[in-house]
Amino acid sequence: MARRSKQVIFENIEVIDAGAKGKSVAKAPDGRVIFLSNAIPGDVVDIQTFKKRKAYYEGKAINFRSLSEKRATPVCAHFEVCGGCKWQHMKYEEQLFFKQEEVVNNLTRIGHLEMP
Repeated sequence: MARRSKQVIFENIEVIDAGAKGKSVAKAPDGRVIFLSNAIPGDVVDIQTFKKRKAYYEGKAINFRSLSEKRATPVCAHFEVCGGCKWQHMKYEEQLFFKQEEVVNNLTRIGHLEMP
């Protein structure tokens, strides 16, 4: 028999960072990390979770209270459904910043390399 996880709603949460695979990162009031699929850093959102793990939640923004200044209008009409372009709703300069941050993080954390 499968366990059912209770869905939790967090209100007025600021998205603080971008993670891997197009996910963004926020912090829950209990200190756990929340991975979101449809928000970008700087957004203030209400979040509905659909997975709860020991150290993190996975969820989706259900209400945008304020939009980030990093946000841009997606060029592609199929952006939301296709999944090919993870950050098309973010300005290009910001995409480059967060992608570089992810590479540096992976090299230092996983590869144990010191970056200049």
